[in-house]
Amino acid sequence: MSNLVNSNSDRKKKIAKDWFTDLRERFCKKFEEIDGTKFSRKNWNHSGEGGGEMSTLKGNIFEKVGVNISTVKGSFKEDFRNQISGTEKSASYWASGISVVAHMQSPFVPAFHFNTRFIETGKTWFGGGSDMTPAIPNKEDVEIFHNSIEKVCNKHNESYYGDFKKQCDEYFYLPHRNEPRGEGGIFFDHLNNNDFDSDFSFIHDFGEDTLDTMSAIIEKRMSKKWSKEEKDIQLYKRGRYVEFNLLWDRGTLFGLKTGGSTEAILMSMPPTAKWK
Repeated sequence: MSNLVNSNSDRKKKIAKDWFTDLRERFCKKFEEIDGTKFSRKNWNHSGEGGGEMSTLKGNIFEKVGVNISTVKGSFKEDFRNQISGTEKSASYWASGISVVAHMQSPFVPAFHFNTRFIETGKTWFGGGSDMTPAIPNKEDVEIFHNSIEKVCNKHNESYYGDFKKQCDEYFYLPHRNEPRGEGGIFFDHLNNNDFDSDFSFIHDFGEDTLDTMSAIIEKRMSKKWSKEEKDIQLYKRGRYVEFNLLWDRGTLFGLKTGGSTEAILMSMPPTAKWK
């Protein structure tokens, strides 16, 4: 029985890891087509076992975009272990995922964030989400983004969009500012319906849809001219983005607490920002 369990676990890990790698390639290829600039890549090693690869681009349309993948394993430190599900009997973990953060040159193109991950402790689950943070909100873009996410959610479970949107609105919020980070999206964690193939099918479709929707919005807005005043609005909005990621983001904390690459973890920071 033990060998069968291990074999099934290895199958799930391979499916998830291979998909995240494939999706990274597709994000990079599409963004290179949009920008006309190539990504640079850098490998990093985990303090436990495994590691990841950073792919970053600073170009004509993207002021800074990162597409990172990682697969790591190790043991949680005692001060962090109790915050993670499934660690009651063991501090060991395995995690693989992809993270995309795009900060745009144009203040009329929203910043985008997307990630999905597969984690195994004493339990296994998928987590992730996608959200947009416009500097100058555009109702049409918000509707396109949310309608697309709702459609892919409803394909798999009609309760997903409402539940995951609520989690996103609650998570991507700055309590010290009493304001949301952006225009929301979806956010979920501990997704496990005791049917890996069904859960993975949702993760797969969600990743495909996110790439298509992000690209469509970027291409729609990227050529519009902007003023210095409009750029300043974007830079002040980025200040809020920085505050959230450093003060409240659990993914940042998870990476730092598990011996990840600081450079890769802080890839989400915008290249420039302002505070009043």
